[in-house]
Amino acid sequence: MTDAPRFRILEIALHERPVRLRLPFRFGVVTLTECPQAFARARIELADGRSAWGGAAELMAPKWFDKNLALSNHDNFEQLREVLRLARSAYLSDASPDTAFGHFARHHDPHQAASATREFNPLLASYGPALVDRAVLDALCRALGVSFYDAVRANLPGLGGRRPEFAGHDWPTFLASLPPAAHIAARHTVGLVDAITATDLQHPVNDGLPETLEQVVLHYGHHHFKLKVGGRIHDDLARLTAIAAVLDRSAGDYVASLDGNEQYADAEGVAELLARMQAAPALAKLNRSILFIEQPIARKTALDVDVRALAAIKPVIVDESDGELDAFVRARAMGYTGISSKTCKGFYKSLLNAARCAAWNAEDPGPGYFMSAEDLTTQAGLSVQQDLALVNLLGIGHVERNGHHYVDGMAALPEEEQQRFLAAHPDLYEHTHGAVRLHIRNGRIHLGSLACPGFASAAMPDWDTMPAF
Repeated sequence: MTDAPRFRILEIALHERPVRLRLPFRFGVVTLTECPQAFARARIELADGRSAWGGAAELMAPKWFDKNLALSNHDNFEQLREVLRLARSAYLSDASPDTAFGHFARHHDPHQAASATREFNPLLASYGPALVDRAVLDALCRALGVSFYDAVRANLPGLGGRRPEFAGHDWPTFLASLPPAAHIAARHTVGLVDAITATDLQHPVNDGLPETLEQVVLHYGHHHFKLKVGGRIHDDLARLTAIAAVLDRSAGDYVASLDGNEQYADAEGVAELLARMQAAPALAKLNRSILFIEQPIARKTALDVDVRALAAIKPVIVDESDGELDAFVRARAMGYTGISSKTCKGFYKSLLNAARCAAWNAEDPGPGYFMSAEDLTTQAGLSVQQDLALVNLLGIGHVERNGHHYVDGMAALPEEEQQRFLAAHPDLYEHTHGAVRLHIRNGRIHLGSLACPGFASAAMPDWDTMPAF
């Protein structure tokens, strides 16, 4: 292994772009129709004077990081801007050189403390470093001329015992074992207001792209699905029955997950839903297909609730409860066996949880600890590419993807920028229906071009067209 390079962080710039959805996306307590996307840029300088810029992007999804109903979507956007400003201040507060992971490790606690003074929960607070860390690593990879895959596998970020949560793992051996693949299956999200068949379309978009679940399956060839449930058993059963009718006849041997988005009051309610699914002949195939249940219980109580009885029916994972670095340890003690990977929560956290799964499964293979790959409506460009690269490196065989469905690809971006990304990543994107967009065929996404110098992108956005904040 090469020693992890040390460097200074010289500049961090923050930008944003508006994103308008082509279809409304209902999850949890919000129906999303528009939302800004945040961008972070970081410039670093190595000891030998080499300097490089790196970038990262993430949607500012409302009512996910903070579900306080007293706050508007615009309040949530401003919260996310503020945690990015706080992260920028933390990472620029000390100009001394460090490794990429070292910068994260030494600024984690001060950033969380500063966020807490503003009553920002740990999940919300993690959004700022999540973008800054990716931009920093992107800059390091570009300065060294190496890919994200090669950098992490050689531990060039310098993961180790700088924080107690990361101690006790053989990081060089673990990271070197990670297996990036050439392609990955896309798990399609069915939101709570999504049209299942043509009869459900109230206000068709008529843009030539799939609008109903029926059309999605036909167009993209999906065999992996994520189904949102809303916490009302009768309504959830009716909707799942309609979904099953489509999947059973058109999706082949499919698999699915259920996402509660914290809408069930307790584990018993989720168990009742599963029991009634099992008892319904029309849901037999769908019930067999369920791989896991994602965060059905509100984060306020989820890690205090013993879910072992529920997990004996279907594995249960945490998502919104994954705020602190030790969240998976706490969740494991309550019977959870899985946890989500999302770049918006921090890629170091994903690597940490992957190492935990490997260690725990080696100690006790019975429960089968695992990571799932979930989406926060990642957009074409830096956001979706970096998330795909992380998931791929972790060896997860399928990933939730919904940004390409609810948003009209790169249609709102400058044409020159669209063409740059298409030229740099012709396996990942295609130009169709008037714009560059994610290319999915037979339910799979090809990833070969992500093995480029930098954090999974050989192109960059038009920074000058985006306002700074």
